[in-house]
Amino acid sequence: MHRSIIRFAEQHWQCPARCVSSAVRRRKVLRSAFPVLDQPLLPIQRHVYEANLRHSIACRKKYSELKEKVRKGGGESGIARHTQRNRKLLVRDRLHLLLDDEDFLELSPFAGLGLPYGDIPSAGCLTGIGRINGLWCLFIANNATVKGGTAYPITVKKQLRAQEIAIQNRLPCVYLVDSGGAFLPLQSEIFPDKNQGGRTFYNEAIMSAMKIPQVAVVCGSCTAGGAYIPTMAEEAVMVHRIGTIFLGGPPLVKAATGEEVTPEELGGARLHAEVSGCVDHFAWEEKEAFDYTRNIISTLNFQLPEEEEEGVKKDAGEEPLFSSEELLGLAPQSYGHSLDVKMTEAFTSTLTSNLGFRSNFAQIISRLTDGSRFQEFKARYGTTLVTGFAKISGHLVGIVANNGVLSCDAALKGSHFVQLCDQRDVPLLFLQNTAPAAALTLSAAQAEANSNRLKAQGSMMSAVACASVPKITVVIGGCHGADSYAMCGRAFDPNFLFLWPNARVSLTAPGHAASLLPPDEEQQEENLNERLKEESSAFFSSGRMWDDGVVLPQDTRKVLGDSLDIIKQQRYQLSTEKQRPVVLRV
Repeated sequence: MHRSIIRFAEQHWQCPARCVSSAVRRRKVLRSAFPVLDQPLLPIQRHVYEANLRHSIACRKKYSELKEKVRKGGGESGIARHTQRNRKLLVRDRLHLLLDDEDFLELSPFAGLGLPYGDIPSAGCLTGIGRINGLWCLFIANNATVKGGTAYPITVKKQLRAQEIAIQNRLPCVYLVDSGGAFLPLQSEIFPDKNQGGRTFYNEAIMSAMKIPQVAVVCGSCTAGGAYIPTMAEEAVMVHRIGTIFLGGPPLVKAATGEEVTPEELGGARLHAEVSGCVDHFAWEEKEAFDYTRNIISTLNFQLPEEEEEGVKKDAGEEPLFSSEELLGLAPQSYGHSLDVKMTEAFTSTLTSNLGFRSNFAQIISRLTDGSRFQEFKARYGTTLVTGFAKISGHLVGIVANNGVLSCDAALKGSHFVQLCDQRDVPLLFLQNTAPAAALTLSAAQAEANSNRLKAQGSMMSAVACASVPKITVVIGGCHGADSYAMCGRAFDPNFLFLWPNARVSLTAPGHAASLLPPDEEQQEENLNERLKEESSAFFSSGRMWDDGVVLPQDTRKVLGDSLDIIKQQRYQLSTEKQRPVVLRV
C-alpha cells in the first residue's frame, strides 16, 4: 500500500512537469524593458583606460603567439609523418568534415603548455563543442602529431573535463580516436587514482546509462586502454587501413609468441567489422567515416526548434550600444586599475546615488548585454557586489559581479540574489575580480566585522554550491582567496569557467605575499611575490586546466551566447527521465 502511494505521488508530480516543459517550448518569452546602461568613458578614466589597454595589447600578443604554437601541434616533422607516411588527415581537417562549420567553441586550447615534463600542445587532443546537423555535440579528438598521440597526465585531465561538461550539459559525445596509449614513464600519474585514466571508461558507462549518446570514430591507433573507448561507445565507425584496435600491438605478439602479424590482421577495420563485431560501420576512407558519423547523429532523439533544424542562425539579440573592443581598456591590469565608482564622483554629485551604474562592472556589463540593458537588484545595498538581470544573445541571465571587497552586506545580497535566480530557473553569470588579499585584523572592531563577513560569505558559498541552475564564471581580473569560492570558482563546479588574458589566479595577488607571512620576512616575501607573479598568470592557469580556456575580452559576448545555447539544448532531448542499462556489445 505504502509503495503504491509513493508511485502515485511520483506520477502526480512528474507528469505535469513534462507537460509544462512541452508547453514552454511553444510559448513566447516574456518581454523585458530593462534600463539602458549608458556608460561612455569619462575623461578622468582615460589614463587608467589607456594603461589597461596597453597591458591588454601585450596580453593579446602573447595569446596570439600561444595560439599559433598550439595550432602547429607536433611541429613540421610530426605533421609530415602523420600526413605523408601514415596518410591521415590532420585533426582540424577531420573536424572540418565532421562539423557543420568551423564556428565551434574550443575548450582549453592552452592546456599542456609550460608543464614540468615539457610542452604538450593542447594536451595532445582537441576538445570542444560544435554543431553536427544543427545539434551541439562535444568532441574529443586525439592529435597524433603531438608525441604520436601518446596520453600524458594532462591529456587524461582534459578528456575527463570534456566528459564532465558532456554529462553536466547532456551533450552527445563524439570521440575521434588516434592514440598510442599512455606515456609509460608517467604511468603513476595516469593509471591508478580515481580521477585518472580508468575514469574515462567509467564515465562512458555512466553517460550511456543517462541516455547521453556517444559515437566513436577510429581513425588511427587504439592501443592498450584506448581500445576500450570505441568498444564502450554506443556506435563505432572504423577506417580501413589506418584504424586499428588491439590491447597489444604486433611487437608484443612477436615477443610473446614469435608470430609475425600485421596491424591490419591483428586489429584492422575488416577484422572488427566482420569478425569481432567491435565496430558497427566500416569506412574505406576518413571522409566516408565522418559521413557515417553525421548520419548517426541525425538518428538521435532530439527535437530542435524549427529555425535550428532548418540551419537558420538564431537571432543573437540586440547588439550592445558600445563596442566590445572597448573591453580591452576595461580589463584591469591589476586590482588597483579597476575603474571604480569613486573616479566619477568628482564629476557629478547627481550620480552618487546610482552607485552600481557608475562602476567598472557597469561599464563591462553594458558591453556584454543585449542593448546594454541591465535590471539591477538591490542597487543601494552591498554596493561592492553588482547583481541584476540582463539578456545575452536572447538568453535571460542573472549577473553577479565584483565591484570591490566582498563585504558582509555584499555577500548577503549575493546569497539572496543567487537563491532568487535558483527559484526562477535563471542561469547565473559570475564576473569575477576579487580583492587581492584577505582583510587584516588589527583591532577588535575589525575582528567583529571580519567575523560577520566570514559568516555572510559562508552563506553565499552555500547558496552558490546548492543552486541547481547553470552557472558560468568569467574571471576578468583577480581570482584570489575565499572570495573566489563565493563567486563560483573552479571548486564550485560552474558549467563553464573562462579567463581573460589579464586574469590572475592565486591564493593572494602578486605583491601581497606579506598578508600570508609573519613580520620581518622580507627575503621570503620577495621570493614568494616573484613566484606568485609567474604562477598566477592566466596562461599558467590554463596550461594546467584550472579553467576551460582563455578568451579575449572582445570575444566574451559570443562565447557566453554559445555557452548559453549549449546549456539550453538539453531541453530538446526527448525521454530523458528513465535510466536504462548501458548498451552491451555482441
